[in-house]
This record gives sequence, structure tokens and C-alpha cells, in this order.
Amino acid sequence: MKCVIIIDQTLPLGLIANTAAVLAMSIGNKIKGIVGEDVLDRNETLHRGITQLSIPMLKGDDERIRTIRTKILEMDGDDIFYVDFCDVAQKSRDYDHYKAQLRQTAANNLHYLGLAIYGPDQAVRSLTGNLGLLR
Repeated sequence: MKCVIIIDQTLPLGLIANTAAVLAMSIGNKIKGIVGEDVLDRNETLHRGITQLSIPMLKGDDERIRTIRTKILEMDGDDIFYVDFCDVAQKSRDYDHYKAQLRQTAANNLHYLGLAIYGPDQAVRSLTGNLGLLR
């Protein structure tokens, strides 16, 4: 299985970091087994489990993210799991505000800051293979 995060490369660094954090937490919460077990070091100090997958950070923009998201929605089956992060979420004070604002916003008025994708290697690659690494 493969996991990638696509982020709008035009965002300021702080929003890039925030977008990545939100998407990573959401994927980690929803995909069973993606986070490994806790580990002790030589001194018996506890280190909490981290992701067992490498997660490439790919560069995109609102249009590319929207296009990939649309392709996922048009795919047959449920092999691909995704989480999107849009401007409504970024501007919301809390989750209740986000839900209320999202319910009032038409899909074509959303601007995507990022998208996390998890699924079979080939399926994820076919969606994201032309995107470069975010540097």
C-alpha cells in the first residue's frame, strides 16, 4: 500500500506545515495499522509509534488537487481512501464551524490546500506519478 500527501506549493510555509499535519493525523486515525507500535530504546525510554509507511510530500495546486480528487470520486470500488483539506477547513475556528460552513458551500467554490491518498501502489501512482516532490 502507498500513501502520499499533495500540498498546494503556493501556500506559505506555515500553511504547508499545517495542511500536512491535518492530513497526516486524519490518515493515521482512519487507516488501521498505519502507525506502528510503541518502542523502547536501550535505556527503556518509551518512543510512541510512528507511521510505518514513507509518505512522500508532493507539490500541486488547487486545480491539480481538485482534478485528482475528482478522478478518485469517479473510480469504481473503494480501493482508494482520501482526505482533503480545503480553505473552509483552514479558516474554521473549530470542527462545528467547519461542518456548518462546509454545508453552506458549493463544491465548486471550495479551494483545496491539500489531499492525502492511501491505496494500492499502482492506483496511487497512476493518480500522482506526474507530480514532483514538494521541496
